[in-house]
Amino acid sequence: MKDLHLITVEVNGTKHELVIESRRTLADMLRQDLGLTGTHLGCEHGICGACTVLLDGEPVRSCLVFGVQADDRSVRTVEDLANGDELSDLQQAFSKHHGLQCGFCTPGFLMLAESYLASSPVPNREDVREVVASNLCRCTGYQGIVDAVTEVAGSRAAARAK
Repeated sequence: MKDLHLITVEVNGTKHELVIESRRTLADMLRQDLGLTGTHLGCEHGICGACTVLLDGEPVRSCLVFGVQADDRSVRTVEDLANGDELSDLQQAFSKHHGLQCGFCTPGFLMLAESYLASSPVPNREDVREVVASNLCRCTGYQGIVDAVTEVAGSRAAARAK
């Protein structure tokens, strides 16, 4: 017999009511129940960070969070970054600086960077390097990602100063 729960969760600004098993992860709930396949599952042990999403604004490894833990909470996934067909400044910078690599880890890096820039709007390059080191890129492409995050931090700071 399955242990089912009715939850209400806001994902990318839209409220959903879902009936899910207690053991279903947030990543599986997003991908399989809501069709948001931008969240990737890499190691499924919370090490690689490919599944990083924002839960109430904080980055979490969605493979380590149960979907029921998102009840009455807000989730933001990589699908929420772009405005329709227009990529966000962070997505554009990743492309410009070749931070996309093979693309598998990119959603996790983008969500980590989005959260980091919200909490640390004027980081130095070493701080950015330390933060992105918490996710794994098997293409070893950290330089482009650091360049992209640093550029966006600078452009957002300049926009705020106007």
